[in-house]
Amino acid sequence: MCAAAHDPAMPDILAENLSGKSVMGADGTELGLLYNITMNLKTGSLDDLIVEPDEEAPETGFAMDEDGRFRIDVGRVQAVKDYIVVQR
Repeated sequence: MCAAAHDPAMPDILAENLSGKSVMGADGTELGLLYNITMNLKTGSLDDLIVEPDEEAPETGFAMDEDGRFRIDVGRVQAVKDYIVVQR
């Protein structure tokens, strides 16, 4: 499956290539590792990146799930290369 099949915010990348990728704020702050991506099953659009935070991750203002992971709206993704870069 292509991670960006229905979401223009993310370039066309195979989802398997995103697993475990580092997530960084646009300001250079390392936030953690991509744990999962949620999607709307009815529309196929991507919703949130679920990020396992680094031990030293600063306060980000992002929502957290019940397991202490960041929930970052896919619309905040600015680039996907060596890191997934998100707007903070």
